[in-house]
Amino acid sequence: MVKEPHPGRVKTRLGCDIGMVHAAWWFRHQALGTIRRLRDPRWDIVLAVSPDHEGLLSRVWPADLIKIPQGHGDLGARMTRVLRASAPHPTCVIGADIPGLQKCHIRQAFAGLGSYSGVIGPATDGGYWLIGMRHPAQQPSGFLTSVRWSTRWAREDTLNSAKDMNWAELETLSDVDDLTDLRRLSGRG
Repeated sequence: MVKEPHPGRVKTRLGCDIGMVHAAWWFRHQALGTIRRLRDPRWDIVLAVSPDHEGLLSRVWPADLIKIPQGHGDLGARMTRVLRASAPHPTCVIGADIPGLQKCHIRQAFAGLGSYSGVIGPATDGGYWLIGMRHPAQQPSGFLTSVRWSTRWAREDTLNSAKDMNWAELETLSDVDDLTDLRRLSGRG
């Protein structure tokens, strides 16, 4: 899932610390680096873009990748829509702000979907960097609703929204939300 990297529209918490232009630049390069690192013939990369129209026409993202609109609503509504759009194939949705994300993590996520109905990659801040489903069209009622996004309860709320699913848990990784996260990433925190 990616947003067009415009100042003031992406990484706004980081932008409050380093400036909106620098935060947008960081996001753009981080997202493009993630896409480059994760290319692999074992899976397809599809970019869920926002805003919809602008993202579908964007020249920021690699032209050879399929783009689909995220649509409206909160993060849960948009992720639910993206998962359903990929049915019937096992699907993982990731964020673009996870510097430590590597192909091995994606491979482990898909391997987890061989035995579990869902997979989640916890983030150090209580959220998560990946969510996946073996059967994305078969989402439980209330899935990803009442989630306190951008809080330390996001992962817990997500799992509570799908109690009937069995979940594989991946390695905990860090995302970058603010200057403290960026400094920790660079070893200066």
